[in-house]
Amino acid sequence: MAGKFVLSKAANGKSMFNLKAGNGQVILTSQMYESEASARNGVESVKKNATIDAQFSRETSAKGEPYFNLKANNGQVIGRSEMYSSASAMENGIASVAKNAPTAEVVEA
Repeated sequence: MAGKFVLSKAANGKSMFNLKAGNGQVILTSQMYESEASARNGVESVKKNATIDAQFSRETSAKGEPYFNLKANNGQVIGRSEMYSSASAMENGIASVAKNAPTAEVVEA
């Protein structure tokens, strides 16, 4: 099963998306967007940047958990991962985004 972007509306009326792997696990979560059109533009940006390793910033939370951000060319964060248990698990997450995002379909929640 292929990955997919799931567009949804938050309780505050703003739009967002999750990129889900083929197994249904969320591998990337967007910021909140003012409109669905802006969220769809964010999806396109993820598709464009997901295969460029330099666009991923590898981070560590205050609790010492690894996670990553995917950034657009302008440096803006377009998606953030969950917290991982290890750096190798985080690298697997990055690989999953790179594999799934470019061809993922967009569906509405």
